[in-house]
Amino acid sequence: MGPRPVMVFDGDCGFCRYWVERFRALTGDRVVYRPFQDAAADFPAIPREAFEEAVQFVEPGGRVTSGADAVSRALEYTRGMPRLLGRAYLAVPGGRPLARFVYRWVARNRSRLGWTVPGQKSGKPGKSEGS
Repeated sequence: MGPRPVMVFDGDCGFCRYWVERFRALTGDRVVYRPFQDAAADFPAIPREAFEEAVQFVEPGGRVTSGADAVSRALEYTRGMPRLLGRAYLAVPGGRPLARFVYRWVARNRSRLGWTVPGQKSGKPGKSEGS
């Protein structure tokens, strides 16, 4: 297997880790997932603030996408319906602005969305019931 894209996420965020595992199940070994706390030094052109705000998707050719655009690009590395959803994001009129709006809202409120993640309390990201 040749070079693979890397999805860089906030490893301190339980909500983020949950969704990364969902994506890992969809992409298999076609995408590498790394927390920015470990990966940031490997991508010096991406400011730390960008990592803290949104996932970053770095493709082998050097293309970097962020947030909802990164999610859409990652879906290109899946098969079946998820891949079609990623393509619909680009093709459906209004799809991209809507997805970006929703992503920004979720990213800003992820610490309050812990209740949506199985086994995690609401409150600070990364704190689960077992922690």
